[in-house]
Amino acid sequence: MQPFLIPLLKNKILWVSITGWAVAQTIKVITGIIREKRFDFRWFIGTGGMPSSHASGATALAVACGFGAGFDSGLFALSVMFAIVTMFDAQGVRRETGKQAEILNKVMEDIYWKGKIEEGRLQELVGHTPIEVFIGGMIGFAVALVAYC
Repeated sequence: MQPFLIPLLKNKILWVSITGWAVAQTIKVITGIIREKRFDFRWFIGTGGMPSSHASGATALAVACGFGAGFDSGLFALSVMFAIVTMFDAQGVRRETGKQAEILNKVMEDIYWKGKIEEGRLQELVGHTPIEVFIGGMIGFAVALVAYC
């Protein structure tokens, strides 16, 4: 095995962060299956929806950094700020982008039916509501807590 792979595989902070993201994405897929009564692989790799995997992964990263490097470390401070920016972006800019896409899709549909354009639809679900971000953050916190306690 390559020398860099062993430390990578032993990096608990990395694996806790990935697990936080994966748990949120899995919950999103399960709720999609229950709600739609079908499976769509795009739910596992897509953005938006309940819960926010961005918030979950970023929160798991911050809490794991706190446990791993100390809650008074620069690494913890950096990861907390990263998590805050990620969560505000998920519910702010990305959510507004989704709203704009929805409006543009309606305009495009109107123009299309008049025979003047043949463009594809824009992705509308790219951001999160504040509750989706909050729940995602709680999932990430719980994953890190379980991993370290």
